[in-house]
Amino acid sequence: MQLKIMPKKKCLSAGRVPLILFLCQMISALEVPLDHGEKAKLLEDLVQPPTITQQSPKDYIIDPRENIVIQCEAKGKPPPSFSWTRNGTHFDIDKDPLVTMKPGSGTLIINIMSEGKAETYEGVYQCTARNERGAAISNNIVVRPSRSPLWTKEKLEPITLQNGQPLVLPCRPPIGLPPAIIFWMDNSFQRLPQSERVSQGLNGDLYFSNVLPEDTREDYICYARFNHTQTIQQKQPISLKVISVDELNDTIAANLSDTEFYGAKSSKERPPTFLTPEGNASRKEELRGNVLSLECIAEGLPTPLIYWIKEDGTLPANRTFYRNFQKTLQIIQVSEADSGNYQCIAKNTLGIIRHTISVTVKAAPYWIMAPRNLVLSPGEDGTLICRANGNPKPRISWLTNGVPTEIAPDDPSRRIDGDTIIFSNVQERSSAVYQCNASNEYGYLLANAFVNVLAELPRILTPANTLYQVIANRPAFLDCAFFGSPLPTIEWFKGAKGSALHEDIYVIHENGTLEIPVAQKDNSGTYTCVARNKLGVAKNEVHLEIKDPTRILKQPEYAVVQRGGRVSFECKVKHDHTLIATVTWLKDNGELPNDERFTVDKDHLVVTDVRDSDGGIYTCVANTTLDEVSASAVLSVVAPTPTPAPIYDVPSPPFDLELTDQLDKSVQLSWTPGDDNNSPITKFIIEYEDAMHEAGLWHHQAEVSGTQTTAQLKLSPYVNYSFRVMAENSIGRSLPSEASEQYQTKAAEPDKNPTAVEGLGSEPDNLVITWKPLNGFESNGPGLQYKVSWRQKDGDDEWTSVVVANVSKYIVSGTPTFVPYLIKVQALNVMGFAPEPAVVTGHSGEDLPMVAPGNVRVNVVNSTLAEVHWDPVPLKSIRGRLQGYRIYYWKAQSASQRNRRHLEKKILTFQGSKTHGMLPGLEPFSHYALNVRVVNGKGEGPASPDRAFSTPEGVPSAPSSLKIVNPTLDSLTLEWDPPSRPNGILTEYTLKYQPINSTHELGPLIDLKIPANKTRWTLKNLNFSTRYKFYFYAQTSVGPGSQITEEGVTTVDEGKMAGILPPDVGAGKGKEEWRKEIVNGSRSFFGLKGLMPGTAYKVRVGAEGHSGFVSSEAVFETGPAMASRQVDIATQGWFIGLMCAVALLILILLIVCFIRRNKGGKYPVKEKEDAHADPEIQPMKEDDGTFGEYSDAEDHKPLKKGSRTPSDRTVKKEDSDDSLVDYGEGVNGQFNEDGSFIGQYSAFAILNHKQVGYLTTLDEKLGHLQVLHPLLPLHPHFSLCPKTICANSPKLACFTTCLLVTGPLVPALHP
Repeated sequence: MQLKIMPKKKCLSAGRVPLILFLCQMISALEVPLDHGEKAKLLEDLVQPPTITQQSPKDYIIDPRENIVIQCEAKGKPPPSFSWTRNGTHFDIDKDPLVTMKPGSGTLIINIMSEGKAETYEGVYQCTARNERGAAISNNIVVRPSRSPLWTKEKLEPITLQNGQPLVLPCRPPIGLPPAIIFWMDNSFQRLPQSERVSQGLNGDLYFSNVLPEDTREDYICYARFNHTQTIQQKQPISLKVISVDELNDTIAANLSDTEFYGAKSSKERPPTFLTPEGNASRKEELRGNVLSLECIAEGLPTPLIYWIKEDGTLPANRTFYRNFQKTLQIIQVSEADSGNYQCIAKNTLGIIRHTISVTVKAAPYWIMAPRNLVLSPGEDGTLICRANGNPKPRISWLTNGVPTEIAPDDPSRRIDGDTIIFSNVQERSSAVYQCNASNEYGYLLANAFVNVLAELPRILTPANTLYQVIANRPAFLDCAFFGSPLPTIEWFKGAKGSALHEDIYVIHENGTLEIPVAQKDNSGTYTCVARNKLGVAKNEVHLEIKDPTRILKQPEYAVVQRGGRVSFECKVKHDHTLIATVTWLKDNGELPNDERFTVDKDHLVVTDVRDSDGGIYTCVANTTLDEVSASAVLSVVAPTPTPAPIYDVPSPPFDLELTDQLDKSVQLSWTPGDDNNSPITKFIIEYEDAMHEAGLWHHQAEVSGTQTTAQLKLSPYVNYSFRVMAENSIGRSLPSEASEQYQTKAAEPDKNPTAVEGLGSEPDNLVITWKPLNGFESNGPGLQYKVSWRQKDGDDEWTSVVVANVSKYIVSGTPTFVPYLIKVQALNVMGFAPEPAVVTGHSGEDLPMVAPGNVRVNVVNSTLAEVHWDPVPLKSIRGRLQGYRIYYWKAQSASQRNRRHLEKKILTFQGSKTHGMLPGLEPFSHYALNVRVVNGKGEGPASPDRAFSTPEGVPSAPSSLKIVNPTLDSLTLEWDPPSRPNGILTEYTLKYQPINSTHELGPLIDLKIPANKTRWTLKNLNFSTRYKFYFYAQTSVGPGSQITEEGVTTVDEGKMAGILPPDVGAGKGKEEWRKEIVNGSRSFFGLKGLMPGTAYKVRVGAEGHSGFVSSEAVFETGPAMASRQVDIATQGWFIGLMCAVALLILILLIVCFIRRNKGGKYPVKEKEDAHADPEIQPMKEDDGTFGEYSDAEDHKPLKKGSRTPSDRTVKKEDSDDSLVDYGEGVNGQFNEDGSFIGQYSAFAILNHKQVGYLTTLDEKLGHLQVLHPLLPLHPHFSLCPKTICANSPKLACFTTCLLVTGPLVPALHP
């Protein structure tokens, strides 16, 4: 038979709500109660096997800095003894002086704080609690000390990436116990911002879907926080620099106009790609009950967005959470049903990708039915059932008193059948503690359950004569908690001689409780509970009283009341006369407003002056200790019947002020209220004037209710009072009343002392005592003075006192330096002294410190940072309040230049008593000196001896300048200035350069080392007419410094024609000799002078290069000479006709130009010339064989950013509206603003060659020929050969066929 312990339930009343009734019927756990309480006392003589009540967790991670405490608590009768095993063998705690067991407990305390190491006690521990009835065991407790290892040292190279590229910053934290929590911060310990673009993965790495320039920083730091030891480890900072295409090719882009490169985006957009996990599919395994975390992080441009779905299923709504900007999917309390395939989808405007994660949920063992304790009597049968589930299915094994049942002492009453132990015909020797172990590869479960064989008489545990009170027509429950072995049977009787109660009317529960489903008045009386087993009988009496229910006889009724009216709700209650009833009113299920308009008497609630806010539901609640009833009614507030609108205003001022009951420190003021102007007066405000001390200034005195017309006012001595009163209503405050008569109070001694008393010295030998004096109102009488007293705090001197006039400062001279003083200031007047004042502490004056800090030490941390230490100055020699320490440091001399001139000193102040500080911002490879001074409130003390130190070398700054001079056909010369901050001894310069082809692509990079003592270098064997980009930087032994870049172009020809045939420039007619001129190779035009009018000339232009000598020729004829005889042609008919034709032609051309301009028909040749201007073009003077008449301010202006020509080869208006004067260099500005030509005659010639093409013009009036630069930018009104000029031709060979025009030149002349 199974023995059950049935404790009495705490069921206060059978009249409670059904939930309480249900709880009262629940059955408790079946075991002998050994805890404190009435039941425990009744059963204190019973024996019980041990039960483990408290133990340390299976995986027990300890703090190696604290003592190890391994818990093991158990209960049993008699109290159990404890023993331990460690790593499977007996752990003898008596042999280890550091190990003790807590008295009356099995808890181990290992004292490692005094000596010993936590690692010594690492292992698997198991506790056994044993008494004469059996042995219970704890779980295997794996004790491991927590670990927070440091990061392995590694050298992290700076990372440089192009804008838009993906990036993963690895963290790789050290393996700690427990695992660290990872987060990324900067040097200022501020968390790095994360977003859909930048986020931290589950492994701690920092992922960038694409980098932006704002990601550039030098302090990406991964931190690992080990919570168990409260430590944080830091990885070396990672430096990242993000450069854009514009930044990388800044100089190149500045010379581009309408190329495809300029129109491209800074970084190419791309579809998403997964950074983690890799591939299209992966697998994930998680244990039941844990949090399943799935992660997908993708890169791409634009930044991809992540979505999650579950194939063939939906995500659990209440257990699914999205973290890390939806990159992490978390499912809490995961179960086997959550297994399946999950898809993460990464999507941006260019594409979509998917990754499938196959999730398998395994399970460590979990209980389906854990074994429960058995209490049996001799000869009874019983079972212990141990059922667990898991994935894979766990294996069940049994132990008896901590020993495998297979090798435990045999018990004929016991039979094991898998997960069940069957007991039959048990005897007292069958008592034992059984352990069920359910295990698989993911964990184990261990449960103790005892079998306790007892032979005990029945016992009733419910207190005798318990009284139960129940409301009629409700269920009643009478408790009868019992104990016995074998299990007793329970019977209930009513009255002294009544018969047993039967199940047809009553319900007897298994725990012995008697239930009366519907209690009536006749159910009142005494009930007897009888418990029987074969060993005996036990009885207990309880009493039941049935009470009348509480009823509301008169309920509140619905009411409609006008605003400002009155309403009354009635609530009449009847209840059992033996109970006490209380009635409570609620408004809208809350308390009534705290307002005097609401009054409650015995049966009524009355509301006066009803307002709109009073509308709502009013509830009357009547309750007793056993029941509660309620009734409700609605109040509706409506507007009153319309009446003439009253005039609302502030009250009229009070009048008839009168002073009565005039005493030394009080007076009674009375007044008559003015009209309230239709708004009740809510309060009166009283103010006073002190005509003696502050005439004309009114102060607040008091406030009283609007129903009062008198006030008792407290007064101060020696004040000449006048009073006035103001009334206030909901509209506002009235004007003040007329002032009352004056009333002067008598003088008295002061009743307070000055405040803000301080003592501070202004000189080393004085003490300045200051205070805030009393005002006239506070003086209480004439002759206000102050008694100032002081004495040294640490001596036995008597107080020194002096009486001073009504001032706020007194100076004590002749004091020792910086000594604490006790100070007090007391007020007095002719009537006497104020109360004893409070004592404050001050200090006499400070003096400059006497001693300098000693033992100054400098530790150079790196090339820009040093740490300074010093010994503190003794407090006595500070001679004041310590403010801190001040370091003066200066650069003594440069280690590279040996410059002995001292620079300006720098100062750093460290507050308080610090004895060390850091000096940042030092210059590398420099000699410094410093000293330290102590600072007090007076100033600085003497300086410590100068301490010299030197900073190591650093990397140099960029060279100060880089210029390209003397360009030739195949060479360029570079000149530079050394770095302004070498930061060490320069070892060499590094020059890297690469050509830039006509499509603006960079060629191979050439690396060249140059000795450190050079400031000029010539590069030879370069390609002619080629642009080069140069990267130049200096190096020290530490490494390379910042670089400077520049570009240069080799020339088209050398320009030195002496001795080379044929001649460069010649002019002649017939068989005349060629005349030649030497032209600078960098020039692009030359003017011919001294030509004769009306003469044919041949001109030849030649160039010399690696391919030999090449030249082009052209023939032109100068115009006729001007006639010396002046003829008035204005009257000639042919001239008038010609002018009309010219005017008509100009009008037509203007219309055509207007149409072409609106259609964008302009050719940006000038802008291309500016973008590729030769920096070596310089005006030439006549004395060196050239001429200086050419001047083009525009040719030397840098190309403004954003002013390139669009790819459709049109010119914006603002780029092309300049006049012909802007392009008149070659003809000395002979074009007017309207495009007309001043000269009488002109001619144009086109020279064509595969390597050179020149445009020439002849100015007849000036008598010389000008050869213009190739691709001369033409004014938009003057377009020569617009369909044949090829601006992008590298060989300038596109001037093919053009009409040679002579005679007057008109604007917009097209061949």
